[in-house]
Amino acid sequence: MDRCIVVHGRVMERHPEISPDDVAHAWVSRVASATRRTGHADQTVVVGFDARGRLLEMVAVELEDGTPLVFHCMTPPSEKTLRETGLADGR
Repeated sequence: MDRCIVVHGRVMERHPEISPDDVAHAWVSRVASATRRTGHADQTVVVGFDARGRLLEMVAVELEDGTPLVFHCMTPPSEKTLRETGLADGR
């Protein structure tokens, strides 16, 4: 799969069951996203499905050229992320 993103190596170090292609597929197959404002760079929080149908949680910052750098990814997404992206209510 052609990648429209850069996946940081720590994603696969922490989660060897997730490949860069899994992340890229889930990024373009997103079902929800939100902007997280931080003291440094804004972060984009994305939830999407990989080619195997797993729901992935991803967090990225934008590189100077505008390419997203995904530095965090896990499956399944946390409840906090599901609430943050509007996929679960806050109750």
